[in-house]
Amino acid sequence: MNKTTSGWIHGMLGVLIFSGSLPATRMAVMDFDPLFLTVCRATIAGVLAGALLLLFRQQRPVRSDIVPLLLVALCVVAGFPLLTALALQYVTSAHAIIYIGLLPLSTAIFGVLRGGERPRPTFWILSALGSFLVAGFALTQGAASSPVGDAFMLASILVCGYGYAEGARLSRRLGGWQVISWALVLLLPVMLLLSLYYMPVSWASIHGAALLSLAYVSLFSMLIGFVFWYRGLAQGGIAAVGQLQLLQPFFGLLLSALVLHESIGWPVFIVNAGVVLCVAIARRFA
Repeated sequence: MNKTTSGWIHGMLGVLIFSGSLPATRMAVMDFDPLFLTVCRATIAGVLAGALLLLFRQQRPVRSDIVPLLLVALCVVAGFPLLTALALQYVTSAHAIIYIGLLPLSTAIFGVLRGGERPRPTFWILSALGSFLVAGFALTQGAASSPVGDAFMLASILVCGYGYAEGARLSRRLGGWQVISWALVLLLPVMLLLSLYYMPVSWASIHGAALLSLAYVSLFSMLIGFVFWYRGLAQGGIAAVGQLQLLQPFFGLLLSALVLHESIGWPVFIVNAGVVLCVAIARRFA
C-alpha cells in the first residue's frame, strides 16, 4: 500500500469517528454545561494522552514546536469543542452538522497558507462546488437555524480548519498521535482546574446517555479520531484528504436520525451523491 492510499484510508477512519461528535455533543449538552463539557473532555483525553506518551517514552517536542502545538491545542482541543457546544444550545445537531461541509475548504485554504501545498485550479473548483452543495442544503433547513448558533458554527469552522492544517504540518515530523497527545498535555493543567471549577454540583440529574456521550467525545472525538486524521492528512496531503470531510455531515445526519431521532429528508441523499462525486474527482487533482 502506497503512502497516499494509506493517507486516504486513515483519513476516512478519522471522518467516521468524527461523524459521531456533534450528535454526541448535542446529547451531552442536554445535561452538561457547554463549558464543563469542553474542559472535561479535554481533561480526560489529556490524562490518557499523557499516559501514552510516558508508556511509549516519546521525546519531548523541541522549543520551536511549542507555539505551533499550543495553537493546535487552542483550536482543536478548546476552540472547536467549545464553539460547537455553544452552537448546539441553539440549533439541532442535524443543522450544525451541515456546516462541517465547509470544513474541507477551510482546511485546504490553511493547508496552502501553513502547509505549503499547491493544489491545481480544478481542485479548488471541485472543493468550492462540494462546499456550495452542502451550504445550499443547509439553507433549505432554515426552520432549524438560529443566527447565534450559525455564528458559533461558522467560527468553529475557521478555528478547526487552522488547527487541522497546523497539526498536519507538525505530524509530518512528530507523528499524528504524538501531535494531538502533546497538544492535550499542554492544556491539561488548565483544563483540569476548569473541570473542577465547572463540575456539576450534583450528578444525580445526569442521565446515562449524557455520560456515554461525554465518554465518546473524550476518547474518540478528542483523541482516537485525531490519531487517524492527522496521520491521514500528513500522508495524503492536507488539501486532498481534507475533502473527505465533505462526507462527514451525511454520516453525522444518519447518526442524528438513528440516535437523536432528528428527521432528515430524501434530498440529503441526492446532495450526498453530488458530494461523493466531488470528492472522488478532487482526489485526482489535489
